[in-house]
Amino acid sequence: MSSNILASLRVIFSKPKVGTFSYSFALAALLFCLGCPRAYGDVGVILNESLDTSMERITGSGHTAVYFSRICPESPIKLRLCRPGERGSVLSNYINLGEDERFEWNIAPLTLYVYGVQDPRFRPIFGSQKVKGVLEEKYREQVLDLNCATESCMTSNKAEWREMVGAGMTRSMYFFVVETTVQQDLDIIAKFNSLPNENHFNGMTRNCADFVKDVINTYFPHFAHRDPVNDFGMTSPKAVARTFTYYALDHPEMDLRVIHFSQLPGTFKRSSEARSGTEQLYHSKKLLIPMVIFADYALPVAAATYALTGRFNPGHEFEAHPAIEDIQTGDQVSFGKSEKDIAPAEDARAVDAPEIVEVVGTSEEWKEYRKAFDSIVDEAVHEEVIPNRGYLNHYFKRLDEQGTPSIDAEGALWMEFPDRGAKSKVGVSEENIFASGSDSHVAYGLLLARVSHVLKSPKHSRETMLEFKQDWALLQYARVRNSAPASVVPATPSRGAAILTGGNH
Repeated sequence: MSSNILASLRVIFSKPKVGTFSYSFALAALLFCLGCPRAYGDVGVILNESLDTSMERITGSGHTAVYFSRICPESPIKLRLCRPGERGSVLSNYINLGEDERFEWNIAPLTLYVYGVQDPRFRPIFGSQKVKGVLEEKYREQVLDLNCATESCMTSNKAEWREMVGAGMTRSMYFFVVETTVQQDLDIIAKFNSLPNENHFNGMTRNCADFVKDVINTYFPHFAHRDPVNDFGMTSPKAVARTFTYYALDHPEMDLRVIHFSQLPGTFKRSSEARSGTEQLYHSKKLLIPMVIFADYALPVAAATYALTGRFNPGHEFEAHPAIEDIQTGDQVSFGKSEKDIAPAEDARAVDAPEIVEVVGTSEEWKEYRKAFDSIVDEAVHEEVIPNRGYLNHYFKRLDEQGTPSIDAEGALWMEFPDRGAKSKVGVSEENIFASGSDSHVAYGLLLARVSHVLKSPKHSRETMLEFKQDWALLQYARVRNSAPASVVPATPSRGAAILTGGNH
């Protein structure tokens, strides 16, 4: 039996006692694992949610990029096939990357783009500008040094190469993924490695959505296109994602899957759902006054146009066609043996039986976890781990204000902070939060704050149930570790293993 299946069974048979456990569920999940499809190559449209900054504050358009499971960066401006152990990449362009030359695009490893780290074991538990800044600097020193030697590139916060590092700290994102052949990936590599990488960004005719549309249509001609009616002649990220998705649904052989990466809990303002032009016009409070002025014409037209031609809900598509990413669950990447599987590509794994494995979780399941968590918080207040329930709402901010982040030689993140005239530290990734030297009291508070954040999040910015169960297992371990005598502290839990029962004991 493979290590992945054994890991799955450890999770199943040690599931927290939230609700009634069914051993038939364990058997069904085992059968699901045995039936997982073989490796494949993927390309996908990434739809990033909107930030409350710059033009996005007005347009609500968000950002878009391209996901590859079988193509990886030789450098930020050169592509190659992935090697064993690599998890794919993200290709993106911006108004101004801010590097020494005016490049149109950069490519970065998937885990670095989403979490800010090369090794997914070290993905941070929470995000802040301080944490992201440390990760950006490490990336600049190790990867961008040849392309980022000028003062402005090294120090400017407006240099958009920074958007390639830890984008998941600032916003949630959806990946709409279909299968590719090795030859298609090789053709893309040859094309991008041979063409000039020169920036000609234009918000109306050559923006990020136009860039992604052109890449996708190189794979599949006419697969993605603009929506001039709903976006007033421009190409928007949501239009590309919508047309790409609908085309894939009309061609089942493309095997459409959707991956969701939720915004990391932390101090960044929460991102909002990406919108098309008419959708933003209809919903945005910022446009309320002009809508009132032109209500007799603008409001009915925008509402009718959006309702008839522009409706697209990424969250609904994820629930209908869910896939999970290996870096979300901690699984090891498997490799195929055929020519098609010349390089790793099992990053996105289709969930063909949602009745067996609930990726997003049911409303009742989330409700039961909230109830169990309330009991844990009450216990933490009673034991003076935290002063009151509301303390968790500002835990990330307090830790970030008092702490100084750093990265050790292995690549793990730490937060150092003053402690009664001395200094203490806590690991801020799953790999080192329970490591020697990590303050167990602060670690427990950090995990309480993370779980609290997830349970309060709306669906579009909430992590999957599979990810949350990992958070829950870590929280349970921290709970016992914080209160048990040092001589009886249990062994550190393996990744994804829920070692303790939840809730009410």
